[in-house]
Amino acid sequence: MELNKSNVKKILGIITFAVLLLVGAMHLDIVFGVLQKGVALLKPFIIGGAMAFIMNVLLRIVEDRLFAPLNRKNFSWWNRYRRPVCVVLTLGILIGIIFVLLFMIIPEIVHTGKMIGAQLPDQLDRFFGWAQNWLASLEIPTDVFQDIDIDWNKVVNLVTDSIKSGGSAVFNTTVGITSSIVGGITNLVLATVFSIYLLLQKEQLGAQLKNAMLAFLPGPKVETILSIGKLSNRIFSKFVSGQCTEAVILGVLCFIGMSIFSMPYAMMISVVIGVTALIPMFGAFIGAGIGAFLILMIDPMQAVWFIIYIIVLQQLEGNLIYPRVVGKSVGLPGIWVLVAVTIGGSLGGVMGILLSVPVCSVLYSLFRQLVWDRLKKKKIPTVQPREKEPLPDTKTEREKEKASSVKKERQGKKSK
Repeated sequence: MELNKSNVKKILGIITFAVLLLVGAMHLDIVFGVLQKGVALLKPFIIGGAMAFIMNVLLRIVEDRLFAPLNRKNFSWWNRYRRPVCVVLTLGILIGIIFVLLFMIIPEIVHTGKMIGAQLPDQLDRFFGWAQNWLASLEIPTDVFQDIDIDWNKVVNLVTDSIKSGGSAVFNTTVGITSSIVGGITNLVLATVFSIYLLLQKEQLGAQLKNAMLAFLPGPKVETILSIGKLSNRIFSKFVSGQCTEAVILGVLCFIGMSIFSMPYAMMISVVIGVTALIPMFGAFIGAGIGAFLILMIDPMQAVWFIIYIIVLQQLEGNLIYPRVVGKSVGLPGIWVLVAVTIGGSLGGVMGILLSVPVCSVLYSLFRQLVWDRLKKKKIPTVQPREKEPLPDTKTEREKEKASSVKKERQGKKSK
């Protein structure tokens, strides 16, 4: 290799990168600490970007479909104020949906809490009665408990000392919780403002980002990055819309089934299951646990039937609805949806489950395109799936063999 100016720069860059990588590997604690501080500083903007991405799905529907007549007439005043009006309307729709869901859930939760508080003494009496009967069935001699001597003054003093020593810890915990709540509210406000700015100026920001890449990167690399970005945007948008569609379908099916079987809290539990179903594949089980607990307070037998119904509905959703609705919307076969959700949940919990399907879909699309390009370059035709061969009809086969044997016998007689 010739040691010209360009090659020397490449060699120096590789050496610098290797040295930085080695130093980082030797001081991983410092690296992770810096990364954590950076993520904490950028947290409002990361959340705002995610909010803007999700809101953009609804924003495009509002802009392109709801106001389609005004878009076709191309009014100058409408072109100027279309984006702010659509952003405000999108925020209003989302906030309205959240408030409707809260007003449907919170009153029922309060009512259930009051009912549990009213029934708790009777339930405790039943439990203690059951415990006494169970202990009586064990036939434990009563003199076993006579030798047990408890110093209640010592117990009281021990509890008092524990409370005094833990007072500072309780105070520190209270202060920490309060600061966390204030920090969370602040981050949410900043994220909301940032997401609104992103939505209002998304075309300008996209053009600035493209110009920056063209200024520092070669043209082919910029085109590759832009194509991957467009693919990711399309797949993530379809995933959000498909996931919401699947959650609505599951909530409606749950409401229909609970109404048919006359189960209590049909509307509230269906809403909870629909909301938790936004978590792919396994989210409905979280809502099912909440619903089963609420029904258990009224009728334990109906709670059992509710669990059975949710298990059946979850099997239908996991094997039929989810792979077809979400998997089809992101262009990912149903078997890979299941694999992506399983691996994502093991690696990243709830966030891993939410991101696994679109990420796997992007990788699947890129790999499929790479395979097609390499096959085309090698001039090898793509292999198509083989069609299933029909099963032979045994009755028809026996009739054919019998007809063939009769024909041979007749030909033998004619020859003689």
